[in-house]
Amino acid sequence: MFTGLILGQGEIRSVQNMGSETRLTIRPLCQLTDIVLGESIATNGVCLTVETFGADWFTVYASAESMRLTNLGDLKSGSRVNLERALAMGDRLGGHIVSGHVDCVASVASVRPAGLSRVYRLSFPAEFGAQIITKGSVALDGISLTINDCGPDFLEVNIIPETQKVTTISEWKPGYRVNLETDVIGKYVQRMLGAWQGKPAAPKAASGVITEEFLRKHGF
Repeated sequence: MFTGLILGQGEIRSVQNMGSETRLTIRPLCQLTDIVLGESIATNGVCLTVETFGADWFTVYASAESMRLTNLGDLKSGSRVNLERALAMGDRLGGHIVSGHVDCVASVASVRPAGLSRVYRLSFPAEFGAQIITKGSVALDGISLTINDCGPDFLEVNIIPETQKVTTISEWKPGYRVNLETDVIGKYVQRMLGAWQGKPAAPKAASGVITEEFLRKHGF
């Protein structure tokens, strides 16, 4: 679990393509000490597991599913990525709950100045529109951001100078592909309300599909 508060950036040292899978070697450009084998490090918002590491590098493996759903396939030697270590018990939850499980890839549609900030508009598949709300939270390339405005297939976020400095957002231009993870709480709410919208609320259990009638019978 993560919070979307980026520790800093990393630089891709090598990309080893293995068919539909990939192994990345990353050099942290921020303080990243005491790495542990098997720990989770969010890379552009994708939860990846450390396989090996050295004094100034570590490797992670991205499965075919991760490559299919994210922008990791766009990375090459020299690319910059956002890094965040997993949340530890007792840490401040300064952003929002981020799982590191990317839902889709969004595309930067436009960038405009707003004082010292910049406003980015991104487009995304309309099937995720119900999980995007004004003043709600979203993770873009792993960065916890507040949605200023949105529609069925777009959202806008305001990026302050500090976020521009610490993350890869300064590289975002129209057409740039960004990993998007919607708010996990909204996903669960949408799932539970599915029964009242004529949609299955959950996968089939031993007795069949959970329905509105089933929920009423059991006190919901």
